[in-house]
Amino acid sequence: MSLHTSPPQPSVPPVEPPASPESHIAHILIVEDDPEICGLLQRYLKRLGYQVSTAVTLPEVMAAQQTTPVDLTLLDLMLPQEDGQTICRHLRQFSDTRIIMLSALNDLRDRISGLDLGADDYISKPFDLEELAARIRAVLRRTTSPLPLPPADQTLQYRFDNWLFEPAKRALYGQTGIRIALTGSETDLLLIFCQNAQRVFPREELLARMHGEEKNVDSRAIDLLISRLRRKLSRQGRQLELIRTIRGDGYIFDPDTLRS
Repeated sequence: MSLHTSPPQPSVPPVEPPASPESHIAHILIVEDDPEICGLLQRYLKRLGYQVSTAVTLPEVMAAQQTTPVDLTLLDLMLPQEDGQTICRHLRQFSDTRIIMLSALNDLRDRISGLDLGADDYISKPFDLEELAARIRAVLRRTTSPLPLPPADQTLQYRFDNWLFEPAKRALYGQTGIRIALTGSETDLLLIFCQNAQRVFPREELLARMHGEEKNVDSRAIDLLISRLRRKLSRQGRQLELIRTIRGDGYIFDPDTLRS
């Protein structure tokens, strides 16, 4: 089913969105300035059982986030006012919403740039609606089925090299006590490292742990995620050697001290 078809009539039964133990219905925000595409996506996603809102500008995105927590944002890159990258950068400063970027730009550098800003996935236009639905389900599974924490997950803390990491809050605290917000993916990756300090992880194993059996995951996704995490673990702009690259083997988390 193509994005450019008439209003969709899915040939498969509607798929219920992943639900939390409280039967939460996922809220999807569509940020798209083309009325035809926006309307088509809105109708299709509502048929699948999602709660759907729309926005075009940054103030509208902010208003939607404040009205009802947004689980996933479908973000077009080419917008009439603030571009999608600007909105993505802003969202990552205050929101844990999952982000799938939509763009007619299919250059590798554009995809890398989007993922590096904190997007969870990137889909080029035109795309198939059923593929988009599958990508949405996959991204939401990472939200509703996070990596398992020990029983005391709400109070679990890791301290290393003057950092405090609280997985339940998706937060890092440095010596100054200022909170650095982490995305869901960054939290999951740092938790893997803290639970397996001094162990070398091949890239393929990290991909499997982070994405399970998902298909079409960019092989550079882990590299970009580690690059983002390294920047957040920097001091005064200087990156620390906490996550080291072992050439030909993968990555290792190597703090001087680690305690939980």
